[in-house]
Amino acid sequence: MRDHFHIKLTDDTIREISSIGLAHLGDAVYELLVRAWLCEQGKATGKGLHRATVEMVKAPAQAARVERILPLLSEEEMGVFRRGRNANVHNIPRNASRSDYQKATALEALFGYLYLQNKQERINELFDQMLGEEE
Repeated sequence: MRDHFHIKLTDDTIREISSIGLAHLGDAVYELLVRAWLCEQGKATGKGLHRATVEMVKAPAQAARVERILPLLSEEEMGVFRRGRNANVHNIPRNASRSDYQKATALEALFGYLYLQNKQERINELFDQMLGEEE
């Protein structure tokens, strides 16, 4: 049986994926982390859980948290982040500025990239740093 949680792609194949494609995957990775963290924190109640998730995954919240990890990124990770930030995105939600949305897209691209590289430990390190005092 194929392991769909740990896809094996070559570095060249991963580099060929567009920034939007990486962000698409990274959005799901980030949301899964947030949902799991909220459940772990005991915030697993119907509407409250959904609202808390939305609050943490919306672009302005991601943009604020991403500032905590920028100094920790390797050169390679920073390259992926910049690529994601410069992605040509047309539809920006009303609740986000262009700058916040670009940072959120960059973060999601980075998480998508790290996921495809099977670097879950690194994703966890960065996510922990992003949460900071909230834990």
